[in-house]
Amino acid sequence: MTTAAVPHVPARLGRFVLRMFRPHIYVTYALLWVLALESSAVALAGTAWRPTGATWVRVVTVVLALLFLRMLDEQKDLAYDRVHHPDRPLVTGAITVTELRGAMAALTVVAAGLNALRSATALLLILAALGYALFLAGLERLSPAVRDRQLLNLTVTYPVQVLLGVYVYGSLVADGTITADWQGVALLALCACVFLHFEFARKTAWQAEPTARLYSARLGPRRGAAVTAGFAAGAVGCQVVLFAPDGPLGLLPCLAAVLPAWGTRRFLAARRGDWPLPAAMGFVVSTYLALVVRAVLLP
Repeated sequence: MTTAAVPHVPARLGRFVLRMFRPHIYVTYALLWVLALESSAVALAGTAWRPTGATWVRVVTVVLALLFLRMLDEQKDLAYDRVHHPDRPLVTGAITVTELRGAMAALTVVAAGLNALRSATALLLILAALGYALFLAGLERLSPAVRDRQLLNLTVTYPVQVLLGVYVYGSLVADGTITADWQGVALLALCACVFLHFEFARKTAWQAEPTARLYSARLGPRRGAAVTAGFAAGAVGCQVVLFAPDGPLGLLPCLAAVLPAWGTRRFLAARRGDWPLPAAMGFVVSTYLALVVRAVLLP
């Protein structure tokens, strides 16, 4: 990169973010996820919840971490994208590997700085999540099986999302806001099921090209649909275990189950095409919104 090109790097990164990290999707997801997890954890501890300055530090940190992961994924998928997605920014030269790595370093510094001001625990937890992601990038380069086998890849890469959830929950514990207990595990499992329902929904279809990275290509469409629906059922089950003692208000988030139920029925009845993705996205949004509303309304 020449010195003359340096002033253009922020603009190039900005265009990359707007295209590959659409803020209205990723930022909204991070916001709802953090608010749902934090508010539920606090409400389950019997404390009234309202967002604080620490809440927004967690939201910003998760947004930065998701952007870090998106930039890392772009580099990991470069060989695949050259064949199947030739219009991607890294393939076309709209952004370079050096620029992405520089941005990732900056994101790490900002996230670490924000959390160092809160607690050593929060700092270590966010660095653990980002560090594990970097470890996986190296593992995928060394292991074709991890790189190319979809279900194995998901098994080893999904813990990054779990670690981000542990960061949110662990930072609450470190602040003294809550005390860690079994409910924290159930909450993290709830969030995992919500995400995995969407993850499988977006990669489940009746037909697929041989090179398509779909879970249904390995499982078959019916078994893929069963797994997709199963994760939604798991999320609802966690909600019942956690919130049923609160009565009707506690079960408010369970109403979102109508969306994956409809999505499953439509996919199986159609026998063609993809999973109805708006239903899966709606399940994520409505579940997390309902969890926040529940926490706010509880006395």
